[in-house]
Amino acid sequence: MVSTLDEQRAYGGAATHDVTNQAPPYAPYDASEDAALLEGLRREGAGWSEEDLRRLGRQAGSVQAQEWADLANRHEPELRTHDRYGNRVDEVDFHPSWHHLMRTAIAEGLAASPWTDDRAGAHVARTAGGLVWGHTEAGHGCPTSMTYAAVPALRRQPELAKVYEPLLTSREYEPGLRVPTEKRGLLAGMGMTEKQGGSDVRTNTTTATPTSEPEVYTLRGHKWFTSAPMCDVFLVLAQAPGGLSCFLVPRVLPDGTRNTFRIQRLKDKLGNRSNASSEPEFDGTVAWLVGPEGQGVKTIIEMVNCTRLDCVMMSAALMRKSLVEAGHHARHRSAFGARLVDQPLMRNVLADLALESEAATTLTLRLAGAADRAVRGDAQETAFRRIATAVGKYWVTKRGPAFTAEALECLGGNGYVEDSGMPRHYREAPLLSIWEGSGNVNALDVLRALSREPGTAEALFGEFARAQGADARLDAAVVRLRDRLSGASQTTARRLVEEMALTLQASLLVRYAPPAVADAFCATRLGGDWGHAFGTLPEGADLDAIVDRALPVGN
Repeated sequence: MVSTLDEQRAYGGAATHDVTNQAPPYAPYDASEDAALLEGLRREGAGWSEEDLRRLGRQAGSVQAQEWADLANRHEPELRTHDRYGNRVDEVDFHPSWHHLMRTAIAEGLAASPWTDDRAGAHVARTAGGLVWGHTEAGHGCPTSMTYAAVPALRRQPELAKVYEPLLTSREYEPGLRVPTEKRGLLAGMGMTEKQGGSDVRTNTTTATPTSEPEVYTLRGHKWFTSAPMCDVFLVLAQAPGGLSCFLVPRVLPDGTRNTFRIQRLKDKLGNRSNASSEPEFDGTVAWLVGPEGQGVKTIIEMVNCTRLDCVMMSAALMRKSLVEAGHHARHRSAFGARLVDQPLMRNVLADLALESEAATTLTLRLAGAADRAVRGDAQETAFRRIATAVGKYWVTKRGPAFTAEALECLGGNGYVEDSGMPRHYREAPLLSIWEGSGNVNALDVLRALSREPGTAEALFGEFARAQGADARLDAAVVRLRDRLSGASQTTARRLVEEMALTLQASLLVRYAPPAVADAFCATRLGGDWGHAFGTLPEGADLDAIVDRALPVGN
């Protein structure tokens, strides 16, 4: 006979139960196994990148990459303002996992490399890569996004672009502060907002004083949210004699000395914790003018278009990641005599989430296609991109927090603990509706586009016209939307932009998604046959077809 004490010692404690009815680890999996993603990739002109995307998808879903994501968030960046001798250094230290994630993202072309790729669809391929690699962790998407967005702004000053663009578009990741031109690859950050103004950058008080050297200034002032302070160069707004202007600020000057870039602190944020966001001060900081004096906002507009697209992309990636994790749990967890995924109410929830996710992914890739064609000179796509990106930024990022909360709830208490990863997704979601302009800023930007750029409305309705006659609910929504434009005001701006977004998503799904998906989306989002929470699809919705399309077979 083995004594009870011996049993306890054998198990390292009291053996009370077997672990059953728990989902197995999700990784490894293929993050690119998504019908809406792959169909959109081909449709928007980047089918040539599918093999690379699938390879990246397998890497994103690997045990190793998922571990990097977890560790990068558990071990947050640390600020070192001084070295051991008292010298000011303003360095930010990261866990090795952060560097693994960054190295992969840069090597895979998820930063600025599309700007030097002549193939049609290069920007679509980058966006699709972000949708897949976004299954790891969101924080390192900030420096890659800013680096991507910096290139078109920098081109406003050809001499600077000649020096820096080859390094910003490089696929080499070389961390550490050194003379930029001595590195194999660079990262770019941005310093726009200040304490007193936030998105109202025209209230900025940082001053730019010309020096005796042409196009060279010195800055004095501060910035309130400057993410990724470990980047090599920054695009910064400051008040020059001719008005608000854009400047390039390197962390290290050409002679090897440190530029004045005093990091006061790192932000203690709700989410996005793997990424360092800082408050720098400038005092005699050397800067080079980008674009004409007084045209700082005009210079950064192209950057905003790029980073807003990335906000939509990262929200869509977060939705997809949360959905497949919820589906994985539901397929392996049983309650009340049946697997969760087979129970009608849970299936309704998963199907509703799947509709939202597919609509977000499809819109993201359509916006990326517009961006790609706009870069290549398509005037119609330029106008469409101008308004549709702001519309998509407003709506898709707004849906993120509610979506991740519902996906988390699919796991019950298991989803509420940090080990599940779901709390990290939930904390991340609100950032994307705040970054690059909160909801109000984007809604007002849509009004601005409608009033100052009439071609944008024509481009948007031209897109709707491609689906005309395919669904009566969509046709009715287009008529309502056109009527609403005549009475558009600040008070009703959010309602207007919401209807634009839903109509745009519906028009894309009607054209490209299977009938079960398009019908359920139009019935609920346009036809009103829907509740106020996810999981309220109507009785006739084809839940099986929607869920089976959304969740990979091996999930």
